[in-house]
Amino acid sequence: MSDRPIGVFDSGLGGLTVLKEIVKILPNENIVYFGDTARVPYGPRSKETVTKYTFQAINFLRTKNVKAIVIACNTATARALEEAQDKYDIPILGVIEAGARTAVYSTKNKVVGIIGTEGTISSNAYNLEIGKLDKSIKIVSKACPLFVPIVEEGWSNTDVARLTAKRYLEELKDEGIDSLVLGCTHYPILKRTIGEEVGEAIKLVNPAKETAEDLKKVLEKSNIINDNNSVSAKYEYYVSDIHEKFSSIAKEFLKKDIEEIQKIEIQKY
Repeated sequence: MSDRPIGVFDSGLGGLTVLKEIVKILPNENIVYFGDTARVPYGPRSKETVTKYTFQAINFLRTKNVKAIVIACNTATARALEEAQDKYDIPILGVIEAGARTAVYSTKNKVVGIIGTEGTISSNAYNLEIGKLDKSIKIVSKACPLFVPIVEEGWSNTDVARLTAKRYLEELKDEGIDSLVLGCTHYPILKRTIGEEVGEAIKLVNPAKETAEDLKKVLEKSNIINDNNSVSAKYEYYVSDIHEKFSSIAKEFLKKDIEEIQKIEIQKY
């Protein structure tokens, strides 16, 4: 058993969708969350830049004595996961493998849609992972870059979000998909808006739950899971830039108060 925390990071708010599932599945685990809010979004940035940012986030989380790290960002997973796993000596998980697996389980007609940032879509990471599991699945991908700033601005349930979703998702519906992977951890915050646009016949696939299940297996295998339920889990939140909406959006989504958000100089790491 280990009461050392789990590190979770994202380019901004999106990783809270993964944190939420980790808390459900691993309620005893202490968690340190880092959102790189000064440099969000990662989607349009180069592989080299995203890798640099990822390593800085990991270096920071390691100062908190974390026992495992979840890269709760699809772009960072696509661009930097393998290098990070080679570089560091603690378990590091991404979200794409779990998302691909969930999509394969979900689809009945073997036509799957993927939406994500430019970086995730151009990397073809989901296509590769789904192809490893089932080469017969047809994949239709669409970059939806405006969804991240919409979430970060707190506009998830506005006409702006609905009109943007309509513009992005019309052509995916025409391709006959029966499952749609929310290939950016910000997108589950837009789940209602996206669901209304694509309709009930298309299942929305959120990789977060499967990612949390994968994390549980890793912790159990390494014998570092925290099974002490006599002490309440602690959650720490860090960002690279304080913006007024982070706390309110996080509170609304997580359904709990965030007592303190601390700003760090991530470039130092």
